[in-house]
Amino acid sequence: MTSSVLDSELLRGIYVSEEMREIFSDDQLLQKWVNSWIALAKAEAEVGIIPKEAADEIEKNADVSKFDKVAIREGIVDTTHPLIVQIRHFTKMVGGKASGYIHWGATTQDIMDTAVVLQMKDAQILLEKQLRSLLDQLLKLAKEHESTVMPGRTHGQHALPITLGYKIAIWADEIGKHLDRLEDGKKRYLVGSLGGAAGTLASIHEDGLDVQQAFCESLNLEQPTITWHVQRDGLAEFSSIIAMISGTIGKIANEIINLQKSEIGEIEEGFKMGQVGSSTMPHKRNPMICEYVVGLTRLVQRNASLSFDAMIQEHERDMTFWTTEWSYIPQICMLTSGGIEQMTGVLNRWIVYPDNMERNLNQLQGLIVSENLMLSLGEFVGRDTAHDLIYDVSMKAFEENQPLADIAVKDSRITEHISEQEIRNLLDPKSYIGLSKTFVDRVHKRWAHRSI
Repeated sequence: MTSSVLDSELLRGIYVSEEMREIFSDDQLLQKWVNSWIALAKAEAEVGIIPKEAADEIEKNADVSKFDKVAIREGIVDTTHPLIVQIRHFTKMVGGKASGYIHWGATTQDIMDTAVVLQMKDAQILLEKQLRSLLDQLLKLAKEHESTVMPGRTHGQHALPITLGYKIAIWADEIGKHLDRLEDGKKRYLVGSLGGAAGTLASIHEDGLDVQQAFCESLNLEQPTITWHVQRDGLAEFSSIIAMISGTIGKIANEIINLQKSEIGEIEEGFKMGQVGSSTMPHKRNPMICEYVVGLTRLVQRNASLSFDAMIQEHERDMTFWTTEWSYIPQICMLTSGGIEQMTGVLNRWIVYPDNMERNLNQLQGLIVSENLMLSLGEFVGRDTAHDLIYDVSMKAFEENQPLADIAVKDSRITEHISEQEIRNLLDPKSYIGLSKTFVDRVHKRWAHRSI
């Protein structure tokens, strides 16, 4: 029986990627705990704290499949402790004198924090793979549409012409920066945890740092400068990056939703026969996948905010917010991975309507490039005067629903400086896309090495 959409046999297909879900499965969590205990034993044996034979026995008998998950769940409730039952299970599995060295000198938070970081590491590997693929996809689409002219919009209104490639390149640039953030953040949050009861490594004495270093190296994690039991900024940084990634994915989805509106009709998320937009309106072709993605983004960003609350810790150990990390970190990773997966599918099959883009470009009958005429006139009369003149003719064209060029060519204040043909050329939307193509090239040059 399931009680969460993340595990639901019915709904999880629109929320999570199965690959990320596996990373945060119970089996994988158990494995990360066991891996941490093995790494600890090997590190202590290397330094001479425990016998090498004991470490070998601990590693040899580490079989996650023998853990009784039902007994562990019930034991956690009975003991109110999140790890003691697993330690007892593992001790029985290893048996003999070697079992007495399991968890030697560590505290519960050391093992649980390290396990979470190991899951984060696996999650980051998957997210980087997904993002590189998405970046490659966006860079190709940006080049494909570098000359596809469409209205640019600010405040929900037509502003100046842009190209679709320019719009997509903005998305690609964000994805590239997220990949940089993930790479740069590794040294700050993919960090092992081994500090003992109060973080001072008193349980291992003067060999503590050597054991800690060997422990972290065995798990391919960074060694901390000081114990981070109550130092949760690394997890807050990781969560922030995940929330930003999700935000970019959600922004792309939301833009497609808006551009698919019936009145705009410039992009459609893709359609196949059998896809249903409404249970009551047969004609509907709704951007439902993009709507799912925007919804996922909101869940991710709300959950990720818990990481900032968790930074406020008491004394040398505080479980009140530590426990939230076991919940929100898996959730934000699964949901973000699911969002990337969904958006990749949308971009593979989306439909672009250049004819509708051209129709919309001309909807304001030249007003969309009033700036071009204003700046050209400004060379003769100054920018402020030109602004006032073009404002007058623009408002007249708007109120009378006439082409701006037809109004402008009748105004002697303009035609004494600019010819009628020049006016009409200046008010051609396709002639005023600025450096749209150049920006596409710059983004491609900047991030091509990051994509697959």
